[in-house]
Amino acid sequence: MLTVLENCRVSPPPGTVGERFLRLPFFDMIWLSYFPVHQVFFYDSIHSKEYFLETIVPNLKNSLSITLQHFFPFAGNLILFPNPSFEKKPEIRHVEGDSVAFTIAECLLDFNDLIGNHTRKCDMFYPLVPLLGRAKQGSDYLIIPTFSVQVTLFPNSGFSIGITNHHSLCDASTRYNFLKAWSSIAKHGTDEFFLASGSLPFYERVIKYPSSLDEISLNIPGLPVINMEYQPPHLVSPTDKVRATIVLTQGRINGLKNWLSTQLPNLEYISSFSVACAYMWHCIAKSYVHIGERKGEDDLERFTCMVDWRTRLKPPVPQTYFGNCIGPSLTSKIKSTILAGNNGFLIAFELFTKALSDTLKKKNGVIEDAEMLLKSAFMPVPGLYVSGSPKIKFYDLDFGWGKPKRHETISLDYHSSISVNASKESDADIEIGVFLPAKQMDALLSIFSEELDGTLQ
Repeated sequence: MLTVLENCRVSPPPGTVGERFLRLPFFDMIWLSYFPVHQVFFYDSIHSKEYFLETIVPNLKNSLSITLQHFFPFAGNLILFPNPSFEKKPEIRHVEGDSVAFTIAECLLDFNDLIGNHTRKCDMFYPLVPLLGRAKQGSDYLIIPTFSVQVTLFPNSGFSIGITNHHSLCDASTRYNFLKAWSSIAKHGTDEFFLASGSLPFYERVIKYPSSLDEISLNIPGLPVINMEYQPPHLVSPTDKVRATIVLTQGRINGLKNWLSTQLPNLEYISSFSVACAYMWHCIAKSYVHIGERKGEDDLERFTCMVDWRTRLKPPVPQTYFGNCIGPSLTSKIKSTILAGNNGFLIAFELFTKALSDTLKKKNGVIEDAEMLLKSAFMPVPGLYVSGSPKIKFYDLDFGWGKPKRHETISLDYHSSISVNASKESDADIEIGVFLPAKQMDALLSIFSEELDGTLQ
């Protein structure tokens, strides 16, 4: 269903970057052997194939080139000295001529089907996101690409922009800043508006932490060991998993908040994000019980949420700090059957908010407690992981042909995750992406509506 029309490479304009490197602090190193991040954005376009190839694609290439001169690590490579030495620390290195793999393709899948909220097969999306690229061997180190792009035409319907980045390159905040710059430059034909926004990336490594954390982050239990034969993970087809998009409207969110307020009258503030996460955790746990599956021998699970620490560190770092600046907030373990019970939503909310509150109370807790957090976060404990944030407005990314009709985080499919983002219809609504086996998804969608109707009566 997919035809590759062109494989090419896009570099920053000649002479604009040269030889530069970026040291990886422990916030980046913890993601060295983690799976890549895949996202795809769908845009309406009724233009012809000729217009796509002669106007849209050249615009995206040219604007990406200009963007890369400001965000040079996206065009560079991860330089990694594998175990057992690790005497030399990992870095992202850019040399003149480095480039991003850029694929142009055509797809015959149903565009309108892919951008719907309904249940869709996960592996239909895999051809729309590019592979990161294979690791190559240097003299005593690995060279791993950091970023790749694929633009796919759906004739007479639209096109998609699929991106893949190595997780050590950046977190969602940096990736969004990059995409904002790229879309602005594509739309306006110049980087003048981007430069005027004051959003240039901040590359200085200003986060203070004990040097011992570097060694800890390179030896996290539960993650693959990197050696000279290492290759980045990739998604595998076929799969029995499906994905669906659930929208929690502002009215329903407020209804759930009001219900929680009656149960917990001493609460001063209830965030929409916490409500969405807790409610989904309860419903997914109930769907497991409904289809007769268990999470493990002891039936225990937990919820993991990543916190952006840029403004929370002491001293804080700029919002445009380039790289990863996130750390885990972990709930205590709980039995799936309790989460699935009548009080499951309330219990899930209390566990989630307590974990988040305890994490944020300590300004430098992510550094002071790093060893414990890292060992706990990557332990093979069943549960749920959330990516995204309603604060990141992916649906505002307009490359000049309107805002996206759909945004999907395809890398959810690597493990048990949900995404929580602002909705394309309204910033006050929340859009939740879920991927599950088909049988369980059917149970979840039914439980979600029934529980919501029952709670809000």
